Amino acid sequence: MDAERATSLRRGLDLLVALGSEEAVRAGGLGVVRLAEVVAGEKSRVSRTLRTLDEYALVERDADTLAYRLGWRLYALAARAGDARLIAAAPPLLRRLVAEHGERVHLSVLDGREVLTVLSEAPGHAVQAAGWAGRSVPASSTASGRALLLDRDREALDAVLGPAPLGGLGPNAPRDLDELHARIVAARERGWATVDEEFEVGLVAVAAPVRDFSGRIVAAVNISAPKFRLGGALEAAGASTRQVADELSSRLGHGAPQDVAPAAGSQSTAP
Repeated sequence: MDAERATSLRRGLDLLVALGSEEAVRAGGLGVVRLAEVVAGEKSRVSRTLRTLDEYALVERDADTLAYRLGWRLYALAARAGDARLIAAAPPLLRRLVAEHGERVHLSVLDGREVLTVLSEAPGHAVQAAGWAGRSVPASSTASGRALLLDRDREALDAVLGPAPLGGLGPNAPRDLDELHARIVAARERGWATVDEEFEVGLVAVAAPVRDFSGRIVAAVNISAPKFRLGGALEAAGASTRQVADELSSRLGHGAPQDVAPAAGSQSTAP
């Protein structure tokens, strides 16, 4: 019985991998016959396994085409795993940035129109940027907000930020969405964002996006500090922040091969 369960589990995993392949994504799903070919399995057993996966919402079947695709619960589980991995992997990388630049470093996520800081690591300076863990700031006038919005076009910015006035008390804060979009485009070309007295007078910051396995931006790594200390080193700080953000993205699976073939020898005649 244990061997049969192991074989059934392997078959289920092979099917999930097949449904995550480029072929399945392009086609909007795969039918039982094609899936049996891909996993080198017997059609009736593949069909039974798919029905079981469907019961758990790990796959779903299109009522019109009868093709199977990955289900909502699998994405929900993956999102939860990514969040946990993000929080677990970030602290040592943030501390590395603190040691390198001697300034406060944050990990932030997008929360509607605002940026919510979920982790913060601080140096021993008497004068430093305020700790923002658990607090929200406007996305439009902060480096972390700009990094989190890096993939948004002008229309998407309007959907996120809406018609309300943009936040920011600094003299260089963007005046409207067109100006904000132009700054996001510049940040996108560079790979990291910078702000200079946009959120408040005397404060500068840099930030880079963190991406999950699908390439979606899920967080931002940010260094913020008084301008008199970090203002002349923004380029170096931005480059190292991007390096840390890229490393954190890699730990979340970004850049890893997504189309993995089933393991050799996974075929079995067990029911």
